[in-house]
Amino acid sequence: MNQHFDVIVIGAGISGSATAYSLAKEGHSVAVIDRFAPAAMASGWTLAGVRQSGRDPVELPLARAAVAIWETLHEELEAPLHYTRKGNLRLARNEDEYDQVRRMVAEQSRLGLALTFLPDNQAIRAVAPGVSTEIPGASWCPSDGHADPHATVNAYVTAAGRRGVSFLLGQRVNSICTEGGRVTGVVTEHGRIGAACVVLTAGVLGNELLNPLGLEVPLDVQMVTVIRSVPVAPLIEPVIGVAGGDWAGRQQVDGRLRITSGIHPWHGGMSIDTGTDGPRPVVQPRMESVGEVVAKLEQLLPGASAAPVEALWAGLIDMTPDALPVIATAPGIDGLVVGMGFSGHGFCLGPVTGMLLADLALGRPPRHALDAFSFERFAAGRAGSVEPPTLHG
Repeated sequence: MNQHFDVIVIGAGISGSATAYSLAKEGHSVAVIDRFAPAAMASGWTLAGVRQSGRDPVELPLARAAVAIWETLHEELEAPLHYTRKGNLRLARNEDEYDQVRRMVAEQSRLGLALTFLPDNQAIRAVAPGVSTEIPGASWCPSDGHADPHATVNAYVTAAGRRGVSFLLGQRVNSICTEGGRVTGVVTEHGRIGAACVVLTAGVLGNELLNPLGLEVPLDVQMVTVIRSVPVAPLIEPVIGVAGGDWAGRQQVDGRLRITSGIHPWHGGMSIDTGTDGPRPVVQPRMESVGEVVAKLEQLLPGASAAPVEALWAGLIDMTPDALPVIATAPGIDGLVVGMGFSGHGFCLGPVTGMLLADLALGRPPRHALDAFSFERFAAGRAGSVEPPTLHG
């Protein structure tokens, strides 16, 4: 065994890179291993909303803590994240959604989140003049926002590198090694690397490493279509979603529109693009999904669909039965920590997720309650079916 680290993190998305940074800040030796480049999957595919509104009540405290960190995270990481705090609108398109949004505002207000129900179109267009005159109501959370996903992950990677973290990219982890019920390291395609702790943040690929250990995070892998336009004139400042969770959009700080579908069944296809910045997986969207995303864009933001398309792709979503992640130590294996199943809304949580996974890796009480994010909830049947998730954060 030629190399040994205190902790190995598998996965170089926002959760993994933030975990490595948190551990390295405390002086621990860390390696991050990923078969792809940083932010090559969910963290790069995302709409990248930084959102508290519309969260499950048990996830809301994490989101609120994360938003507080996002305010100064660019100073901490010494890099621009293109974070902007221009709010979040959740639009109601019909009577049923109107009532749904109004109930959500009441429930989350009782939990202490500052958000407002906008009861008519005039109130909505006072916030976002580009929204259709046909939209009858919406929720408005002014403290929500969005950031650049690749800039953010790369900032974490660079900051972690300054603190001595080794990034072993383009390497596939073949197995997690255990002995006597305790982690001893990993085996990659290039050999064995020792560690007393492994943090698994590999998203939809994570069960490939858990299953041989007799563990699994129950995932239904879905896909979401994303379209990015060329830069256009200012159109919307807030992130915009819909009550049914089947569309979301925002305008990046560079003027490009980024819009997404809801979740659809994954067709199972994925290729690898070996570009100059490292290998990246590519999932192609269905044409019918592309048309659906554009049609809803035009219904919600009339005239916006005239913008030329610069890029489009599909991203994979690691959906759990209750649309909540696992942030937990693995049962029965000392030294194995898992952060998976963020169900399309884990980007916002990244700064807090990294701290929580670092807490678990170091064997100390986590700074937030994590009972709702355990492995055991699935075996106990506490993770039931949920409404369609909101995918923009």
